[in-house]
Amino acid sequence: MATFIGSEIYRGSRYGRLHPLSIERVPAVIDLCRALGWLPEAQWRVSPRAKPAALTGFHAPRYVAALQAAEAAGTVSEEVRQRHGLGTLSNPVFPEMYRRPATAVGGGLLAAEIVAAQGGTVFNPGGGTHHALADRASGFCFLNEPVLTIRHLLSLGMRRVAYVDIDAHHGDGVDIAFDGSEQVRVISVHEARRWPFTGALADRAGGAAFNMPVPREFNDTEFALVLEEMILPAVAAFRPDAIFLQCGADAVLEDPLARLALSNRSHARAAAALRELAPALIVSGGGGYNPWSVPRCWSLVWATLSGRAVPERLPEAAQAVLRRQVWARKGRPSEALLTTLRDAPREGPVRGDVREGVRRLRERLRAEH
Repeated sequence: MATFIGSEIYRGSRYGRLHPLSIERVPAVIDLCRALGWLPEAQWRVSPRAKPAALTGFHAPRYVAALQAAEAAGTVSEEVRQRHGLGTLSNPVFPEMYRRPATAVGGGLLAAEIVAAQGGTVFNPGGGTHHALADRASGFCFLNEPVLTIRHLLSLGMRRVAYVDIDAHHGDGVDIAFDGSEQVRVISVHEARRWPFTGALADRAGGAAFNMPVPREFNDTEFALVLEEMILPAVAAFRPDAIFLQCGADAVLEDPLARLALSNRSHARAAAALRELAPALIVSGGGGYNPWSVPRCWSLVWATLSGRAVPERLPEAAQAVLRRQVWARKGRPSEALLTTLRDAPREGPVRGDVREGVRRLRERLRAEH
C-alpha cells in the first residue's frame, strides 16, 4: 500500500511575497487529492517534526542552532548570514524557516521507517530539498531532507540506496554528501548550464554519481530514452534495497525557473518504472514554481503510486482547488491547467547531445559492472 505524508505546516507558509516559493504547493496537492477522493485515512500520515538531534545526522550542530535562533528572533546577524546563508534573497528569514523544513525531514525519516519495516511506497511531497549543505542553506533549501532520509535508511539496515533526481536543478548537496559512497548511487537528470552549475557529465562524485545534464526544451521523448537507457539500467545494476526518487516539478514546460519542456507524464512514468526495481520506494517533491503545474504533477504522481484512475476532466471540486491558486507573476493559466490533471504528451526529436550523454554513461556503467 502507498502512504502519503503531509502536514498543515505548509499551509500559508511563505518565503516572501515575491519569492518563487510564495506559492502554495503541498497544501494544493493535499487539497486536490482529497477533492478527488484519493487520501483515505488508511493512506494518510501526519508528518512529525524532526528533532534537532536527528538533523545533526548530516547538519552541523551550530548550523541547526543558528536556524532555530533565526526563526525565534525573526532576524539574523551579518555574521550568520555570511557563515550559514540564512537571511539571503534565496533563503530568507520567515516565520516557519526552521519548523517547516524540520517537518519535511520528519516526513522523510518517517518514510524511511515505514519502508524499512514493511516495504512499499511512501510519498512525502514536502521533501526533496536537495541543495542544503551541512553548514549552510542554499537554493531555497534549509535542511537536506534527501540526505537525512537516505542516511536513516542505511542506519535501519538498508545496504544500498539508489537516489534518482529528475528536478531541473542538479542536487549538489546530495552529490557532496555521498561523494565516494559505495552504499548510495546518485543519478541526476537536470538542465545543463542552470544554477547551481554543477553535475557535469564527467562529474562522478568519487564514483557515486551518474550525472546527465540535458539541453533546453528537453522533451518527453528524450526523457523516455534517458529513463530506459540510463536511469533504469544504472539503478538495476546497483541492486538497491530502496530507491529515493526526487520528483521536482520544475522540469515541466510551464515552470518559470527552468527551460525544460516535459509533461507531467514523464514524472509519472519515472515513478511507475522505479517502483518495480526495489521493494521500497520513497518519492519526494522538490523544485516547482508554477502554482498550477506543481499540484497537478505531484497529484498525478500520487495517483500513479496509489493506483488511482485519473479522470480525463477534473470534477468541479478539484477544479476549484486549482482555480483558487494565486501567483505574484503576471499571466493566467491555460484552461487545461485548471480542468485536467494529466498533461498532453510533449514529444519531439531526440537530439544528438542527449544520445551522446546516454551513450557515455552506458559505457561507464558497463565498465563498472
